[in-house]
Amino acid sequence: MRMLTVGPLWRGSNAGGLFKALGRQGCLIEIIDEFYFISLQTRSKITKVFERCIRPLHVKEYNNAILKKIDTFSPDVLFVYKGTFVLPETLNYAKAKNIRLVLFYPDVSMSAHGPNIPRAIPIYDLIFTTKTFGIKDMQKTYGVNNSVFVPHGFDPEIHRKLSISPEDQLKYQCDVSFIGTWSRKKENWLTVLKQKCPDINLKIWGEQWFRADSAIIKESVAYTAVLGDLYSIAIQCSKINLGILSEQIVGASSGDLITSRTFHIPGASGFMLHERNEESVLYFDENKEAGFFAGPDEMASQVKYYLSNDQLRASIQEAGYIRAQKEHSLDERAKTVIAEINKL
Repeated sequence: MRMLTVGPLWRGSNAGGLFKALGRQGCLIEIIDEFYFISLQTRSKITKVFERCIRPLHVKEYNNAILKKIDTFSPDVLFVYKGTFVLPETLNYAKAKNIRLVLFYPDVSMSAHGPNIPRAIPIYDLIFTTKTFGIKDMQKTYGVNNSVFVPHGFDPEIHRKLSISPEDQLKYQCDVSFIGTWSRKKENWLTVLKQKCPDINLKIWGEQWFRADSAIIKESVAYTAVLGDLYSIAIQCSKINLGILSEQIVGASSGDLITSRTFHIPGASGFMLHERNEESVLYFDENKEAGFFAGPDEMASQVKYYLSNDQLRASIQEAGYIRAQKEHSLDERAKTVIAEINKL
């Protein structure tokens, strides 16, 4: 299967990890990396304004690169990861050449990331969603019935056991960490944790935490993300890694039930304490392969319990790692993806 994959390739990205996993399963892969064309990491306000003004030009150049690669690579499948900047006319060009169109959508809402995704959804032949409720949402909103649920997985090239240097151990070690983008719910729950466990060493890594106004967690916030190998190092240096899920947003019928961290943490041999719901407990056995909690109060009590039980925590950590290696790598997800595409 010749597959033209479209999405970010930076080290540690979920898209890049899946593309490489598809290659390991025997697909012939060519990649269009959107970050070569469109900058999304600018911090300067002046630069942000300038980039937004010229973004339509970058988007046009990006889509022209996809069209050119379609002509030179002659793929059987155009595999788009998220597709924020992929234009419907680009998809129609590929469809006219009898190329199968596949979208892998990793987020909660299909309508929260610009106009192109909603316009493009009806054109795809197959849509993978990492949210079980995403199937219902797409049926209701867009009238599509060609979606398949595939959960995130861990990237064996990134999320793995690493030798930790004394310098990294000193920088990243902590009792409890949360690694993820800010949201009001996450801020509130971590505030409760720090109130109930004031003596714990809590570290918070991720984007947009400058928006937090809770004074009690201010000293815990690093105000930067940890990516790639540093992400795995931070996981391994945390006695407890929290899996607090994103709340419901416009365009989605539910908040997150699982997320990429659900699999990254045990894949990188970290102890995971995860928000409990009917779906999250399906992947790792509670109190055997991961810890779970419902709400900030139970989260705090579970943190106290596991911090005081080193042997139990180590046993659960190792069992979760073994379960992840057997069932939850991106290589396993790639097998599912290929099997579904072959049905088209």
